[in-house]
Amino acid sequence: MASSSFDLVIVGGGVSGACIARDAAMRGLSVALVEQNDFAQGTTSASSKLIHGGLRYLKTLELSLVRESLRERRIWEIVAPHMVHPLPTMIPAYRRRGSPSKFVLRAGLTLYDLLAYDRNRLADEDKKLPRHRVLDAERALQLEPSLPAEELSGALVYYDCQMHSPERLCLEILLDAAERGAMLANYAKVTGFVFEGDCVRGVEVVDRTSGERMVVRGRLVINASGPWADRLLTRLPGSRAQAQLVRSKGIHIITRALTVEHAIVVEHRGAHFFLLPWRGHALIGTTDTVFADEPDAFAVTEADIEAFLATINEGYPTVSLTRDDVRFFYGGMRPLVETPELTETYEASRRSEVIDHAQSDGVGGLLSVLGGKWTTSRHLAQRVLEHVEAKLETSLPPCETAHTPLPGGRMERFAEYRQQMLNAHAQLEPEVVGNLVAEYGTMLPRVLAHAETDSTLLERLGPSVPDVRAQIVHAVRQEMAHTVADVIFRRTGIGTLGDPGDAVLERVADTMGDLLGWDAAERARQIAEARRTFIPAPAREPR
Repeated sequence: MASSSFDLVIVGGGVSGACIARDAAMRGLSVALVEQNDFAQGTTSASSKLIHGGLRYLKTLELSLVRESLRERRIWEIVAPHMVHPLPTMIPAYRRRGSPSKFVLRAGLTLYDLLAYDRNRLADEDKKLPRHRVLDAERALQLEPSLPAEELSGALVYYDCQMHSPERLCLEILLDAAERGAMLANYAKVTGFVFEGDCVRGVEVVDRTSGERMVVRGRLVINASGPWADRLLTRLPGSRAQAQLVRSKGIHIITRALTVEHAIVVEHRGAHFFLLPWRGHALIGTTDTVFADEPDAFAVTEADIEAFLATINEGYPTVSLTRDDVRFFYGGMRPLVETPELTETYEASRRSEVIDHAQSDGVGGLLSVLGGKWTTSRHLAQRVLEHVEAKLETSLPPCETAHTPLPGGRMERFAEYRQQMLNAHAQLEPEVVGNLVAEYGTMLPRVLAHAETDSTLLERLGPSVPDVRAQIVHAVRQEMAHTVADVIFRRTGIGTLGDPGDAVLERVADTMGDLLGWDAAERARQIAEARRTFIPAPAREPR
């Protein structure tokens, strides 16, 4: 990167930066993207794994945001059919005071369906989403026996979508950008801006793996660093550029399976949380509170977990969860475009904003992308490219990201492709093949190609996980994985259901170590560092 100059230098390797890089590269622009940690390590990996229209935004009359989200939901099903799947979602209705009635819920879901009028313009019949339906109490309990039955008047079922792995979906967007010419670097921290007069013309970067410092130059710099966006702007001389950003803290926990097949929306004390079926377990989320500390200080504490368990047990008492039921936990920060005085984030908008700092602060050559949500990240990138076109005073080809499948999504029907792969690789356990299809889609042959000269790479890493050693080799050679944590949390799902045990982690470290030249001490250090993610942080006072 340091030896070239680019049209765009993007700061941030989450889904916003990834979508901008892909869109720009597809339109023929030269792109460099730098990320201070690993790709998708922050907010992008800490979501509820939903691609959804934002039903609750109807309450605040953000109809344009809901419509945008519903349109984008269908687009994700088209471009990532291996990663984005329909999810039936149940909203129970109760007779008690304060609980929304079936009439109110049905009115909202009718509007939701109307706003999603194009939801089934899909070639894959399995991806089509039915209209909502109303259930009586008896039928609701038959479908989901865990529902609290007291005063239950019935339930409504509607459909949204769920991601198999937001981390890998973001990575595929980046891989596609790279195949189209974008240059990417993780563990590359921006330490300052490079100026020509009053215009930003690049960034100063430190390679966190080597300590080397360099300059990456570009005609336009895009700040897509999510919760760190306002902090990055303080590196401008005199902090000339400002951004209004509030961070919301959201945590999730993984437990044993709690529902049969539906996600359950639990209304509780004026807010809500989801019980989501995911990989044979329950994913429960999310909290939504102001996070006032520095973004680098973010962590999930034991107090966070205990407080969320109390909320879950109060709002959905039939599950009776204890701390021992928590197999894994994770959390992240949502960057919200709001006033700094905001004290409650649940009702805050998930709208996005693109700031041209030449207009707002007199700093040329710099755009900041603030706010937004996973579902609308592709369209946000399209909007950013409209600004880029104006700033670079050029005419770009039209956006093609809405109908161009990602590398793993080049298939007609997901179920048919999955069966084809099961038949073609009958020598492997069905669980292994199913996992490979879910995580790589039509890129699966690239992964198995590593085992052509070494059949031991087809061995499972352990009986508790369906992953094979070839995935580790692929992560290092083709997906820029530097650490054990990169592999188990963001290149595979090995660690996303909790600590897989010593044997699995040692096999991951040994496979990586053989490729990267790690000695025994480094392999042990890598395992210990990855294990820290399974341990809650000690409580700390906000600064």
